[in-house]
Amino acid sequence: MRWVNYANAPRDVAIIKLMVAVPCTNQYNNRHGTLLQHSRPLHSRETLHVTRARPPSGNPAVNQPREQYFVIHAPRQTGKTTAIQALVREINEKGEMAALYCTLETLQGATDPEKANLALRELILDNYEAAFPPNDATDSVQERPFPNYGGLAVRNALRQICRRAGKPLAVFFDEADCLFGQVLISFLRQVRDGYVNRATVPFPASIALVGMLDVRDYKAQIRPDGESLGQISPFNIISKDMMLRNFNDDEVRALYAQHTTETGQVFAPGVLETVMEWSGGQPWLVNALARECVEEIHGFRYGETVTPEDVEEAKETIIRRRDTHVDSLMERLREPRVRRIVEPVILGGGRPVSRESEDWRFVTDLGLLKENPAGELTPSNRMYAEIIGRYLTRDEQDDMKASVPQTPWATPDGLDMPGLMAAFQAFWRENSGADRHVHDYREAMPHLVLMAFLQRVTNGKGRIMSEMALGSGRLDLCVEYRGHRYAVEVKTAANFAGEKSYAQLAGYLDTLGVDEGWMPVFDPDPAKPWDEKLYTRDVLFGGKTIHVIGL
Repeated sequence: MRWVNYANAPRDVAIIKLMVAVPCTNQYNNRHGTLLQHSRPLHSRETLHVTRARPPSGNPAVNQPREQYFVIHAPRQTGKTTAIQALVREINEKGEMAALYCTLETLQGATDPEKANLALRELILDNYEAAFPPNDATDSVQERPFPNYGGLAVRNALRQICRRAGKPLAVFFDEADCLFGQVLISFLRQVRDGYVNRATVPFPASIALVGMLDVRDYKAQIRPDGESLGQISPFNIISKDMMLRNFNDDEVRALYAQHTTETGQVFAPGVLETVMEWSGGQPWLVNALARECVEEIHGFRYGETVTPEDVEEAKETIIRRRDTHVDSLMERLREPRVRRIVEPVILGGGRPVSRESEDWRFVTDLGLLKENPAGELTPSNRMYAEIIGRYLTRDEQDDMKASVPQTPWATPDGLDMPGLMAAFQAFWRENSGADRHVHDYREAMPHLVLMAFLQRVTNGKGRIMSEMALGSGRLDLCVEYRGHRYAVEVKTAANFAGEKSYAQLAGYLDTLGVDEGWMPVFDPDPAKPWDEKLYTRDVLFGGKTIHVIGL
């Protein structure tokens, strides 16, 4: 089934063509330009080149030799490995240079540099012999004398396979972010040592570090307190970024059309739009939604048409099943550097977050959050917004099973929202002082508890869609239950601004096509008595009825 093969998408063909290059010394002609280079030794501040792949932009500068090593980084499961493996095959088929793929996943958690370097040496040699089998025993890299000193094991192994290759060699280290601390520093310094001395001793023409992080993120992990690594720091390396982007509408259409061409299975009108609505074009989600529809919902019955309703069901299944991709994102939410950015996004504001901060760059490079056209930081797609809300409220929902019934507010005809909000006011008064299970998201705790309350009431019979954006000053929720939509815009007393806030909710109501909405306003002031905090008042604004709920 080619439609689940990420490398077959038109975008990836463009990326691979962009990335393929032959050496650019006097002996070789740089036919394709850009990323793979055979070049002079670098100056002290040019050790590695950090870049992200993207389709050709038409910018002549993109196609100029860079004369540097590079890093390819993008979020999890966006096709990095598939694209790199395809690139390695293409380079080797051309024959003008050699390419070697090595994954560093087995080094996850390694802390002893010398032991890790010796393991890396074996990994490099084993992968090389598997990719380029020796002609005889005397040609084997494994049989040649090799120093046992672990501090230079990686550098020496790379020198050894270069001698064997007999042509310029590119080495792609996948899952490079499995290395950290002193293991990472030792690895990078050996790469730097080999690079700057390769005028006299053979060394790879190019080395690519492939993973989720760029080297600046590695630096933040190694020296979060800003302590210097010295003048020969392996991190003096960044000069230009290029981004591996998500699929666009045309690319998803072409990807799914491959499946239709091969099997005859039809995707009904609206399927592509629904996929893009939930996935935002994120490659793993685009493929996972299609796979769930074709393989699980329709059981490979290609005569059945895939519908938008199937995509909705697939989305729900993927989130609840907590596939590896989803589970990885959930675990990231526990990290302090992720929480420092995600929490203000849930609140819609709060403490200032610098776009220049390492935390900001990390969550955007991770693919969890993105900037929308208005300049607001938001979840990268609607599925991620669902995952954030559900994961952070999961334990709260479990705790509420004994104390929060689904009835009488959930009825066959819809939700009794006035009754539900009154019940939440009583629940909040009784429970707001308790230690809540929100993974240290203390400032966003009221918003998350309300989301958990609504999820508990609608569990299994409805859904809650969240719209969260840093800079918006609010959290928008749309509760869908038995064919009805209920708009909820969550505020804090600090960002409640009277008519401006009413106008925001009125605009949201217009978007949803409903005439009334609810605006819970949380007041965290512990000195204010509950009789002042708890109130309900109705406001008519712009032809819409807004129920303001004091908490």
